[in-house]
Amino acid sequence: MDQNELRKKLSQLPLGEIRYFASVGSTNDEALAWAANNAKDMSLVIADEQTMGRGRLDRKWYTPRDTAIALSLILRPTLKERAYLSRIVGLAALAMVDTFRALGLSPQIKWPNDILLNGRKVAGILIELVWSGDEVDCLVIGIGINVEKGAVPSTDILGFPATSLEHALGYAPDRIVILHSLLTNIISLRPHLGSNSFMEAWERSLAYYGRQVRVEMSGEQNVTGRIIGLDSDGSLRLRDEHGKTMSVRFGDVRLRLST
Repeated sequence: MDQNELRKKLSQLPLGEIRYFASVGSTNDEALAWAANNAKDMSLVIADEQTMGRGRLDRKWYTPRDTAIALSLILRPTLKERAYLSRIVGLAALAMVDTFRALGLSPQIKWPNDILLNGRKVAGILIELVWSGDEVDCLVIGIGINVEKGAVPSTDILGFPATSLEHALGYAPDRIVILHSLLTNIISLRPHLGSNSFMEAWERSLAYYGRQVRVEMSGEQNVTGRIIGLDSDGSLRLRDEHGKTMSVRFGDVRLRLST
C-alpha cells in the first residue's frame, strides 16, 4: 500500500483525510494526536506495520509488515450519536462481520471487541476517546485484522487462539479491497447506530449466544452465566444458574466447558 494508491481506491468514500505510514508505533496514537489537532470526521490513519500496536488493557497487538490491516478511524459524533457512544464498538464489529460474510465466511463477535472465525480470533477493536472538558470531543476506532497467515503470532504469546483470513479462505484477499468494504460498511451502518435493528443485528452475531460463559473482570470477581443478549448500551446480559439476570459492562468472555 501507499498513500496515493489508498487515496485513489478510497476516493469515492466520504472520508476526511488519509495518513498512511509504512511503519508506525501505533495507528491509534497517531490518530489520537491528530484528533486533538482538529482532524476531520472520518479521517483515517493506516499502516503496513505497527511496532507498538495495542489492544484492550494495553495488550500487545502484533502487526508484521504487509500481512495485516492496521487502521484507526476518527469519528466526530453528531449530537444524536452522542447518546449512543457505547455502541461504537458494535458499529466496528458489525462492519467487520458484514465484510467477512461477503467473502463467504461465518464471523462472530466475541463480546466486547473481537471477531472470531471458526472459534479463533481474526480481528480486534480498540475504542479510545478524546475529551474536551467533561464532553467527548471525538472517538478513535482502532481495528486490526489478520489478513495473511504471517499476521498470526506464535502460540506462545497468544492469550486466545488466532487465525487469519488466508487460513479461512485458502488465499490472502487484497487488503485494500477488505479496507474499502469495511469502511463502506461503517458508513452504511452509522446512521442506524441508535436503532433497535442495529442492536438486534449485534445480538444475532454474538459468539456463544445461549451458551454458558465465564466473564473475567480485572480486579473483580468473575461471573458465569448463559448469554441471553445485550442491553441498549452494549453491556452483555447473562442469566445465572438461579435464573437471575445480570449485566456486565467490562470483561473478557471465555466459553465455560461442561464438566
